[in-house]
Amino acid sequence: MEKAGSEYIVGLDIGTTKVCAVVAELLQDRQLKIIGIGDCESRGLRKGMVVNIEDTVRSIRQAVDVAGQMAGCNINAVFVGIAGGHIMGINSHGVIAVQGNEVMSTDVTRVIEAARTVAIPSDREVIHILPQEYIVDNQRGIVDPIGMAGVRLEVNVHIVTAALSSAQNIVRSSNRAGLHVEDIVLESLASAKAVLTDEEREIGVALVDLGGGTSDIAIFENNSIKHTAVVPLGGSTLTNDIAFGLRTPTKAAERIKVKYGCALRDLVREDETIEVPSVGGRPPQKLSRQVLADICEPRMEEILTFVDRTLVNSGCKDRIRSGVVLTGGAALIEGCMELGEQIFGVPTRIGYPTNVKGLTDVVNNPKFSTAVGLLHFGADKVLARQISRVSKEAEEEAKPETKIVSELSTPEEGPFKRLLRKMRSWFQDIS
Repeated sequence: MEKAGSEYIVGLDIGTTKVCAVVAELLQDRQLKIIGIGDCESRGLRKGMVVNIEDTVRSIRQAVDVAGQMAGCNINAVFVGIAGGHIMGINSHGVIAVQGNEVMSTDVTRVIEAARTVAIPSDREVIHILPQEYIVDNQRGIVDPIGMAGVRLEVNVHIVTAALSSAQNIVRSSNRAGLHVEDIVLESLASAKAVLTDEEREIGVALVDLGGGTSDIAIFENNSIKHTAVVPLGGSTLTNDIAFGLRTPTKAAERIKVKYGCALRDLVREDETIEVPSVGGRPPQKLSRQVLADICEPRMEEILTFVDRTLVNSGCKDRIRSGVVLTGGAALIEGCMELGEQIFGVPTRIGYPTNVKGLTDVVNNPKFSTAVGLLHFGADKVLARQISRVSKEAEEEAKPETKIVSELSTPEEGPFKRLLRKMRSWFQDIS
């Protein structure tokens, strides 16, 4: 999708409670300008996994159509996020001997392939291989080893895998909606692209994406990924608690959660009341907002405690010196940040999407973090593709000149033969 020297990139967040499509234009200065957004209720997914293909396809089409109309373009390719309890992350190590005493790009490719040779079940698919650090002749902490002198190259990587069937169902649903999937991206990594600062990634930070069906965790330190995990609890669990506790329909419970929900009862005044729709045609009832807080606080405490336990079990909690960043739709509940600080025992903030232009007032919401992060992933891939294309063109242009120079500088040939070869080369170029 290109226009006037620019290129369109589309991020598609297929979540448990919502499907969101965001269209951005990649400008000449490599900035992303958001020009279209489509957001609709998700049907056909449970805890991040497709359980009904047809419902998922309809939700995708609805979100993509709205985004395409707003952007004024036809959407046919997307970068899709993936999440769910089936996601697993493992750390691996690879080592090779460097050919020629200088690390080349081919050596980097070989050492990553060496790190990839771990036992992965046949029913799982590798989603990401993320280098953590390179080691050249026992010198650690190297980000880019290309061009360095050495005889031994090692790499530590983080490998993210997903259930093969779940990944295929995401791709199949997108294809049946008329979309080509450019790449599948782990949603917590996408959200991290959108909301984390360079300083946080360097010092150490834990990103917690509080989604509808799951809470996705990604831990960074020294500007590299250290750990990923998924907690099978999210905002929809809290919605169900509200629907059951207040005896109200699920859709009404979702609206009440977003508008009036509070994760800390102490933040609610005693005189605050809310109107709760009833079922069976009965009139709505007025309740104290503290009743709602009494439902929200225990569930949010359970979710965040589960996240904290996951951080401790990963062995990386001591590394998150800059604290925890909460994002995702459920992070907007009042008191979520304060409750998080109490449970995690480290500084906690709410993460909003950054580093974009255009419709920033619309996407300035944690629920759009994943979709905006997918745009950043897409931009990186498009720019890498452009650089690769330019490099290949430069190599192709340089090849004839190199050939002529090498032919003319052959020591065995005299000046007459060199001139004859040059003339033949000219005639070949003319023909």
